[in-house]
Amino acid sequence: MTRENVVSIVLLCGLLILPFVAQAAGYPFYMTLATRMAILAVAAVGLNIALGLGGLVSFGHAAFFGIGGYAAGVIASHAMNGEHLLGFAVPASMPVAWLIGMLAAGLVAIVTGLISLRTSGVYFIMITLAFAQMIYYFAISWPAYGGEDGLSIAMRNSFPGANTARPSDLFLVSFAILLVVLLFFWRLRDSRFGAALQAARQNEGRVAAVGIEPFPIRLVAFVLSAMITAVAGAMYAELNRFVSPSMLSWTMSGELIVLIILGGVGRVVGPVAGAFVFVVLEYWLGGLTERWQFFLGLMLLAIVLFSPGGLMGLLAGKARHD
Repeated sequence: MTRENVVSIVLLCGLLILPFVAQAAGYPFYMTLATRMAILAVAAVGLNIALGLGGLVSFGHAAFFGIGGYAAGVIASHAMNGEHLLGFAVPASMPVAWLIGMLAAGLVAIVTGLISLRTSGVYFIMITLAFAQMIYYFAISWPAYGGEDGLSIAMRNSFPGANTARPSDLFLVSFAILLVVLLFFWRLRDSRFGAALQAARQNEGRVAAVGIEPFPIRLVAFVLSAMITAVAGAMYAELNRFVSPSMLSWTMSGELIVLIILGGVGRVVGPVAGAFVFVVLEYWLGGLTERWQFFLGLMLLAIVLFSPGGLMGLLAGKARHD
């Protein structure tokens, strides 16, 4: 077992055990913080497929995050009011919300990818940002679901075998999703598809020369990335019992990129480490000063300059797997 595997297992076990220890010690709010860490880590794992494996710096993943959030909010709203959605009676179920959010995000990702993936560099960044901003302004002008004020979720959608109204159950559901997407990322990275995707990132010309077309590989990776991020968005809305256009904001895309850089680009458990540090700094330093992002920026600068492999690279002491 490698040193990175040991660090990854310790980090995941810590995320699972510590909130229950804190709750037993009389600090139940830490369960909510741990749930937020798990959900943000899921979103970052989704983006890590595009960014870490494919080298696609997307500033539009907030659109997929928000689409998932609105899927959960709209389903909860219709179910509570006993209304049909598009002529169908939709149950107030988390798996149904995830499925609808994934399908909607996947369709948007196909359209976005078919256009943006024909470019590269700053042009790709700006096109993905433009698409995300279009969806953001659409949400603001959507009065049926709150418009600029957002949409409240009076009662969380259900999950089989769990009471989602209890913070501990919601955390366990979120943690289970995190484990599933981490396993998926690991298998994808080490598959032939993942090898082709990483090769296209390193040298597109050589990949094309051996008969592999980079465009469809990147498109599939982009769509998979969007669908995983949408699931995280749905869970984020369930956690806050509220969804708003801010989930679609470009700053949300920036936060997800920060999580990946903090944890380690392309690392399997890197997004978990990044989410842990981000949420801890936000909660701890945010209670001391409103300018806590300044210290986050200093940490990010230090990692970029002195530990390009992120926190996981610093702890594991080796370059990431390629």
